[in-house]
Amino acid sequence: MIEFIQPCDFSESQRLFHGRGHAFPELSHVNIDWFDPVILISLYQEVEAEWLAEQIAQLRMLTDKCQSIQVQYRCRKFAPCELVWGQDISNLTALEHGLKYHINLGKAQNSGLFLDMRNGREWVKQHSENKRVLNLFSYTCAFSVAALAGNASKVVNIDMSKSSLTKGRENHRLNHQDLNKVIFEGVDIFKSYGRLKKHGPYQLLISDPPSFQKGSVDIERDYKKIIRRLPDLMSDNGDVLLCLNSPDLNIEFLLAEVARECPDCEFQYQLNAPAVFKEAHEGKGLKCLYFIYNPQV
Repeated sequence: MIEFIQPCDFSESQRLFHGRGHAFPELSHVNIDWFDPVILISLYQEVEAEWLAEQIAQLRMLTDKCQSIQVQYRCRKFAPCELVWGQDISNLTALEHGLKYHINLGKAQNSGLFLDMRNGREWVKQHSENKRVLNLFSYTCAFSVAALAGNASKVVNIDMSKSSLTKGRENHRLNHQDLNKVIFEGVDIFKSYGRLKKHGPYQLLISDPPSFQKGSVDIERDYKKIIRRLPDLMSDNGDVLLCLNSPDLNIEFLLAEVARECPDCEFQYQLNAPAVFKEAHEGKGLKCLYFIYNPQV
């Protein structure tokens, strides 16, 4: 029985239990998320039916706002979702820091919003005022939504997936934001630096790449290609938020890449993930490092 979920505010989307950080060794195959009104259990290995039934009974008691409990089997091909209690709800709206995001359950491996980046989105909102923002690997443009909420003057979203950018456009509309301030570029970052530079220079750059995508991204090999382009993209004293979500690459890897490829980027501090994302081994989870691009004359 999972006994680690603490009472919390169910008005916003959040992770309720994070087993993948291996802080709870016997439950390292389990994550539990809340997307009002759905509790989503993600399983990274098969479990006994009796054990799962016990968890469902416990989760039903957490909040009277819950209308549906679903299981996503990340251990199975195509990561299918199964309704295990309540209503069959696949499309809903996540709320986070007053902003709204479309969530689709059962359509793809990822729902549309990475909950470990909650603090990062709030940081971007607080640091975007009157800035031109470049959002690399933008996915469904959650950073872009946060930037416009923080009064960014322009946001440029870059992602190879045009369908993800379409969802991003809908996220902006959901928040009644001015799309005239947003540019969507469905291009390969590594082959399109000229187009990126055309929209700049930028006062804030966000890079949140996937660790690996066959045929397009191997971030251990490719991160340096982004970092060495920063002088072409950034304004002096521009903010740079570099993120890394590979358990096999630590903070030191990213700091070394920056020191070698763009020494004018000065490290400031690391943004922490929400407290629920406990890691048994430091550096295995999400890393978000904030730099200031300060070229030396």
